[in-house]
Amino acid sequence: MEKVEYKKQFKDLYLPKRQPSIIDVPAIPFALIKGEGDPNGDEFTEAVAALYSFSYAVKMSHKGKAVPEGYYDYAVFPLEGVWDLVDKTKDSTDKSNYAYTIMIRQPDFLTADLAKRFLDEVKKKKPNPWLEGLQVEALNEGLCCQMLHLGSYDDEPASFERMEAFCKDHGYLRIDKTHREIYLSDPRRTSVDKRKTVLRFKVKKNRE
Repeated sequence: MEKVEYKKQFKDLYLPKRQPSIIDVPAIPFALIKGEGDPNGDEFTEAVAALYSFSYAVKMSHKGKAVPEGYYDYAVFPLEGVWDLVDKTKDSTDKSNYAYTIMIRQPDFLTADLAKRFLDEVKKKKPNPWLEGLQVEALNEGLCCQMLHLGSYDDEPASFERMEAFCKDHGYLRIDKTHREIYLSDPRRTSVDKRKTVLRFKVKKNRE
């Protein structure tokens, strides 16, 4: 079987153009962790580390004695986050008020039993308090508007304005103020002006 790589087989989901478009996102299995607070803090960094530890344990499981049934080679998917506000009366510029669900897509062969096995293994090898809250479940976003944002995370509001204007012009309504970000660039190795982030939010057809 050909190696599964999100940049090849899932271009529509992970490599959109820099113009808004509408896409129907299918159910996707994720390892996810929920938290609150400033994403620039140590707690968020530890939560991300927990997700990657688990994801690489699944990826490298073919090297163990009990190779998962149906295992296939694949590239670990990028980090994603769904963002909201704890107190919705506050301005979104207050990063300490963020509520987030960060996640990494998992391969289709990962069953609930396998997830428990890998999670137990990671807890022993790489203890991290955030592993206690890690869950594996399928999420179904459905109809969404998305585009590729290039540049600083702080400049995302301008891209969201373009996306909302596109939706209005094409007969769609944004369902709520939560949104998804897919991080295609490592901020530790990529200059701010070259960071690539997929922005996405749920929409519905405007029946009016």
